[in-house]
Amino acid sequence: MKSYLAVLGSPGAWRFLAPAFLARLPYAMLQLGILLLVEWSTGSYGAAGIASAAAAVTQALVGPRTGRLADRYGQARVLLPQVVVHAVALGTLLALAAAQAPAAVLVAVSALAGGSMPQVGSMVRARWAHVLGGSGKLNTAFALESITDELTFTLAPVLLVALSTGFSPVWALSVALVMVVAGTLVFAVVRRGAPEPMPVRVRSQSGVLRLRGVAVLALAFVALGTVFGSLQVGITSTTAALGQPGAAGPIYATFSGVSLVGGALYGIVRWRAGAEVRLAVAVALLSAATVALSFAGSVPPLYGAAALAGFVIAPAVITGYTLVERLVPAEVRTEAFTWLNGAIGLGIATGAAVAGQLVDRAGATVAFLVPPVTTGLAALLVLSFLRTLRPGSAARSGTRDRELAAAP
Repeated sequence: MKSYLAVLGSPGAWRFLAPAFLARLPYAMLQLGILLLVEWSTGSYGAAGIASAAAAVTQALVGPRTGRLADRYGQARVLLPQVVVHAVALGTLLALAAAQAPAAVLVAVSALAGGSMPQVGSMVRARWAHVLGGSGKLNTAFALESITDELTFTLAPVLLVALSTGFSPVWALSVALVMVVAGTLVFAVVRRGAPEPMPVRVRSQSGVLRLRGVAVLALAFVALGTVFGSLQVGITSTTAALGQPGAAGPIYATFSGVSLVGGALYGIVRWRAGAEVRLAVAVALLSAATVALSFAGSVPPLYGAAALAGFVIAPAVITGYTLVERLVPAEVRTEAFTWLNGAIGLGIATGAAVAGQLVDRAGATVAFLVPPVTTGLAALLVLSFLRTLRPGSAARSGTRDRELAAAP
């Protein structure tokens, strides 16, 4: 606890952490909220799934662009117009859904709502890197961010479903809209910890991905995202097939809760192994741990298998963010964080889509084949590029600068 209290005790930290938490809850509500909203409006799960996926894909593709703008012009100058666009897009989606607009229109506006979602989580990590860089506390700060992510992705669906069933999906996403606007506005005007704008020498939109190790980490994070997406489908379908559909929520909550514990414990350890080695080990362990899900033939073993997978996944996520912070220069740090955030979102959508197809074609538990395959491939990828992911010496820093200057 002393490690976390030392990080939370950083001067002015709570001034940006509190509004950021309020803004990040809607981030975790958007995809599921759009799914419920479009199904409520059209009566079609197919249209709802396409709308939710459209929001996830545009969020993954546009997020790094807004992160790049934040690095260049400052967080407030990006967040303020972005939250206005998001409010208009989401408000329009709610009005159209209530009016039972055609599904194609709802899908298009869902994509706009997803692409305009403020990337507050990446900007919080950029503030921690700016405040704590070089202090030895950054790994703990990123563990704290992982815990926050788990809290939001645990609390947000509960709040969303409660409001949707008690009132309607329109009310649920209206509450999310109020939270994201209020939280983002306050976060944007709090300047404490915000990095100063820097001229960005990467001239192409894919320039950051061309920096040493960033594309490898992004692909690994897509694989981590497939774990979340496929487990949502696999746990739901398996518990339904076992005649205990009500167990799906508690089992997934166990996965999230144990992930929170794993992240908290990981963040307080002073590791001797390099971050790149820790990432390879964590992803390989995750691949092995998720195999247990396929052998859980009843609800009690599902709890244990979900807990095992949850305990391992948080360290992998934390280490990935730690690595990218060390691999890229400060001038593109927010953009790099948003690439990883977007990669997880893309992985969630991909994992859910693939797992859903497998369930329809081969049965409930087949969905659990996705995580060990994707994370196993990611572990091989990380091992293959281990030297590339090793944070640098002075020579490496010079190479990185040359890569920035040469990126087309």
